[in-house]
Amino acid sequence: MDQEIKKLYLKAKRPSKESAEAMSRVARDITNLDYDPRRETQTAEDSVKKLTQHQHVRVVNSGNSAILSVMSTLKGPILIPDQGGWSGFCKMGNFLGLKIHKITTGLGLIDPELLNQKLQKTSFKALFLTSFAGYIAEQPVKELYQICEENRVLLVEDASGSLGDTTKKLACGKHAHVILASTGSPKIVNVGSGGFFSTNNQDLVKESKEITKTLKPSPLTCAGLSVEIKNASHSFSSTVEGCEFIKKELESVFHRKKRGVNICLPSCNPKKVAYKLRNRINVVGGGMITICPRYERIEQKAVCLEIKNLDVECLNRDNLELLVQIVQEVI
Repeated sequence: MDQEIKKLYLKAKRPSKESAEAMSRVARDITNLDYDPRRETQTAEDSVKKLTQHQHVRVVNSGNSAILSVMSTLKGPILIPDQGGWSGFCKMGNFLGLKIHKITTGLGLIDPELLNQKLQKTSFKALFLTSFAGYIAEQPVKELYQICEENRVLLVEDASGSLGDTTKKLACGKHAHVILASTGSPKIVNVGSGGFFSTNNQDLVKESKEITKTLKPSPLTCAGLSVEIKNASHSFSSTVEGCEFIKKELESVFHRKKRGVNICLPSCNPKKVAYKLRNRINVVGGGMITICPRYERIEQKAVCLEIKNLDVECLNRDNLELLVQIVQEVI
């Protein structure tokens, strides 16, 4: 008798019920003549300040808008990783006509010593990176920040995948000149839309004023952000713990000993493997399989399991064990 082929059923990440209720409240209140949408913006920005520990925050309508706002203040070349970054770095930089240089990495991870050499040779205005290279492995942000500080280079951390890090190694204002993030789906702070940047640099806020006014968010987004950000630590910790469990069980995985919110597996035939995985892993309301090479992940043949895309309630031991079993059988 043939062995039963087990399938896994999971749920895609969605804004919490409390966030949805907050957004519904604003949708009702917005028609009142005495309603001031600026209250939602201020509350959202105050909530981000508490999380990032920066003095100034601007909430905008997307993560790319946050990148555009910050880049609009720069008058020289910028540096980005050669892989494991975010496509918006190139797109927004090219839109503004900035010269973009790439630093060679170890599968997305920036070596502090190499960065120091690079910054001493060329006068860059900023280094843009993601907290996790490809959402897979933790960047040494604190060390990189110190080097940027010494060389008078702005370190801009895209913390979309690391908001709520209780260790304060990532998404922490003490280790980044600017923190920016998307709060669209599926992110750690998962509102469905919006983004922000935070900084202690008041000049940067002033110089980006016209852009941020143009790219201002909906009051519904701000209301959801104020609530959803309270779930950041739980969402982040649960996702990282889920990835750590999977990494311990799978030997063939990139950056096995690094924290991350995604799993990346080398594959000679990623399309075939991804097809088989999708047939056995059903994610209601979304997906979780990405094929590489891909700049935002890794520039090698691989398949990524986007654990960050999942409702954290799915990340229980039974589901994780079955996920590991399916991967082992398919790979």
